[in-house]
Amino acid sequence: MFWRMRVHMLGGLTGLAALAISLPVQATDADVMKGKGLFDENCAACHQEDAIGLPGTAPSLANPELLGIASDKFFESTIRDGRVDTGMPPFAHLGRSGVKAIVAYLRASQKLPNRSTEVDAQPEAHGDPRLGKQWYDYICSTCHGLAGDGYEAGGTGTAIGKPGFLSKVSDGFIRETIKKGRSNTRMRGFSGANGLANLSDREIDDIIVYLRSLPKQ
Repeated sequence: MFWRMRVHMLGGLTGLAALAISLPVQATDADVMKGKGLFDENCAACHQEDAIGLPGTAPSLANPELLGIASDKFFESTIRDGRVDTGMPPFAHLGRSGVKAIVAYLRASQKLPNRSTEVDAQPEAHGDPRLGKQWYDYICSTCHGLAGDGYEAGGTGTAIGKPGFLSKVSDGFIRETIKKGRSNTRMRGFSGANGLANLSDREIDDIIVYLRSLPKQ
């Protein structure tokens, strides 16, 4: 009887340990302060103080919608690798702890729940890239450039047609961004009665499929 109880308790403790391992590690105040220092030194010149961004130069990293759908992996890999053929250089020299500290600093201003796991689990987009190109040229190219080059093409939007972006985001991430936009930025939502254009789910997926085709062209 005692042996069975002991096995049961050990099993419970093992389960708790596994649960603890799966839970995200909460950043400390020291992590946030370290991240702020690194951000001010390496990122603020483009992304501005408090990460509010500057249209035509660098996007807002403090935007609530972005922080609500972007995973830590997205932020960390972008900081580490940069974005080839854009003004965003790699910062791998900061090391893993430095990169994580910057992300902790960005997360400190988060207002919405983090839905990144749910968003990234959305199904892949399936649609017609020819129709997607028509919508993209009509709606998106004004800010993001005809080839998705973003600031390099003189636009006020980011380079969403480059591999450095497309390789790091899920179709769900793009879908949510098109639907809801980013408050306090020039990226408006394009879904619903209040959208700049009430795009259907199919039309949004057409745009995503077209975007995915751009690096291959």
